[in-house]
Amino acid sequence: MNTILIFILLLNNLIVSKIVEGKVISIADGDTITILTKNKDQIKIRLHGIDCPEKKQPFGMAAKQFTSDLVFGKAIKVKITDTDRYGRSIGIVYLNNSEILNEKILVAGFAWHYKKYDQNSAWAELENMARKKKVGIWSDPNAIAPWDWRKMEKLHMK
Repeated sequence: MNTILIFILLLNNLIVSKIVEGKVISIADGDTITILTKNKDQIKIRLHGIDCPEKKQPFGMAAKQFTSDLVFGKAIKVKITDTDRYGRSIGIVYLNNSEILNEKILVAGFAWHYKKYDQNSAWAELENMARKKKVGIWSDPNAIAPWDWRKMEKLHMK
């Protein structure tokens, strides 16, 4: 690989990954929150590497409540890793500067590890442990992954 390409890839990573801080003012669902920064900017954050059930899916409202209980009204830090096609910032949410919200949701069994967008083997193991304990969504032997649920919903709308 040539030096210029390596430099561009590193620079892109530096530009994309940034830390923002704010107070959580809204919970859309288990994996989407909105923060208000000190500059009064509202930033919608889609949690990186996980996918919670949709609100109308079994455990969807429980996932939303779990996330809300942990972060609503609290100051957090977010490492922005990307932007999705809807313009939402994708990020890793830090609680108390050390705990990671994305991981806590996986441990509680309220999300799938979104392997399509994240290959973190530690997070895959957190999902596997929740599956073995049959907590949250994993207590349902017929749990449907949110990406499959969304496809089915789209088909029903046609």
